[in-house]
Amino acid sequence: MDLTGKIIAVLPANSGVSQRTGNPWMSQEYVIEVPGQYPRKCLFRVFGEDRIKQFNIQMGQDVTVSFDIDAHEYNGRWFNEIRAFNVVPAAAVNPAAATPFPPQPEAAPAQQAAPFPPAAEQPAEGSTDDLPF
Repeated sequence: MDLTGKIIAVLPANSGVSQRTGNPWMSQEYVIEVPGQYPRKCLFRVFGEDRIKQFNIQMGQDVTVSFDIDAHEYNGRWFNEIRAFNVVPAAAVNPAAATPFPPQPEAAPAQQAAPFPPAAEQPAEGSTDDLPF
């Protein structure tokens, strides 16, 4: 799934050491606001120090975020996680995205609609096909 919008919050990075493998890890969360009549906000996470540096997400930046949604259970409650796997500047994805609606050509003069095709003849009596069309 993809979202295009503006980064409105960059939260502090989280880091630690995995209990299973002993390897260090790092993640950072961001909030994107998707424009529209009713703007929507979405919190997403980038996992891995290499990806955090690669994406270099800045406050106020217009980006397109590609992400996966997953849910997990903890102590009888369920939580959604939105994990980004690619973040690119919005202009690099689609230059036409700056204009949400492409210009519409002028309306053509109204043309007369063609009549419906003639109705099919009714099947002969005793036919096994009982559909009305």
